[in-house]
Amino acid sequence: MLEQVRADVISAMKSGERDVATALRLLVSELQKDLKEGAGDELAVLRREHKRRLDAATQFENAERPELAEKEQAEAAMIARYLPPAMSDGQLDEIVAEAIAETGATGPRDMGPVMKVVKDRAAGLVDGKRASDAVRAALARDLV
Repeated sequence: MLEQVRADVISAMKSGERDVATALRLLVSELQKDLKEGAGDELAVLRREHKRRLDAATQFENAERPELAEKEQAEAAMIARYLPPAMSDGQLDEIVAEAIAETGATGPRDMGPVMKVVKDRAAGLVDGKRASDAVRAALARDLV
């Protein structure tokens, strides 16, 4: 992944896209820092940086700074190109149902064990909040 981003930096520089090159350089820096620290989890770095850009865009929108919000959203979209496609709602619901059956969960108090199974099976293809919401909704449905 790091080599791909580096190659994209060079490509952006050659084509005169300074903003793209600057954003990608920052991503290269974060990936290198993660590698030096020994974590080596490139997907986690990409997700974190993507989320940071989206959060910053939201803050800029709330501060009525649309030009900065657009810049952050563009960077988030650029980073999203390197992320694997997100899991569909149907796939997530299927994993949640299997996790509930496997753990024998009966209500919201059993959310922890179900989330552990879901996170293991989803393997970074779904956002934690989205998984949590799906588990919470499924456990609430089982109570009715």
